[in-house]
Amino acid sequence: MPSNRIGRINEEIQRELADQLRRLKDPRVSQVGMVSITRVDTTSDLRYARVYISVLDKDQEKDVLKGLKSAGGFLRRELGRALQLRYTPELQFIADDSIQHGTHILEILRQVERQDEARDDPDAGETEE
Repeated sequence: MPSNRIGRINEEIQRELADQLRRLKDPRVSQVGMVSITRVDTTSDLRYARVYISVLDKDQEKDVLKGLKSAGGFLRRELGRALQLRYTPELQFIADDSIQHGTHILEILRQVERQDEARDDPDAGETEE
């Protein structure tokens, strides 16, 4: 099954790039709080890989993407050395806000839960005399 192979390659690329990000010396990437690779999508011919990046501080997201784009050649070379594939995919870095979106949904669910508790227990706000 080729899709299973691509899935394994995506995981290996994600693991190796995460390791390389820790060693990257570009200040736009290394001096930012937290940079995470949320997922990798590789084309079936292994020519291109979309790398989805999440940055803790959204103000620095554009700088991080510029730093990763400029370090793309280095990262691709190191990836080629580590994975031993016939073709090392060209890396395309894309901002991913799925973590922020998930946090927003979680906060909405907590608000609904608090409203339900307040509606079910009307005496919670009153004090006895």
